[in-house]
Amino acid sequence: MDIDISPYVLPFLICGARIVDVSLGTLRTVAVVRERVKVASVLGFFEVTIWVLAISKVMTSLDNPFNVLGYALGFALGNAAGITIEKKLAIGKLVVHMFSRDKGEELAEALRDSGLRVTTFEGQGKLGPVTLLYVIMDRSDAAAARLLAESIDEDVFVATEDSREANRSLYPALVPATGWRSVLKRK
Repeated sequence: MDIDISPYVLPFLICGARIVDVSLGTLRTVAVVRERVKVASVLGFFEVTIWVLAISKVMTSLDNPFNVLGYALGFALGNAAGITIEKKLAIGKLVVHMFSRDKGEELAEALRDSGLRVTTFEGQGKLGPVTLLYVIMDRSDAAAARLLAESIDEDVFVATEDSREANRSLYPALVPATGWRSVLKRK
């Protein structure tokens, strides 16, 4: 069954399809990296189905250069949309490293009071001694933790990296019943 689509509308449909399929591809890649097999499989199915439909319309109507432009624009916008969606979802864990020259212990206590587990080390930087704080947290909590850290030490240096695994067995006893996000909002 072939649906007759106006040649003026087709480039927009192709562009929209590419935005969706490339966004799904970005999310699928994140799921693969985080070893979420079922999610990656479902996203991959829909991604490729949409891609096949979009590319078939482009290939059967190469006489309209706007179809190719819609395809390319959809790819570009799909990358931006996929990254934006992934950032909003903020799925997974981060290892957060904080470096403080003067307020390391105060910062560690505030983070612990917020329900986070913090490990501190003493280190030596170019300008002298520093306290290093290591925290594993949900990605969705990173912005709030950074704001808390900067409210205590405006010179704190914060670096993050993705964590594929974290032992959760110790978390339940340490996180306040109301959740640590609510503690951060009160500060």
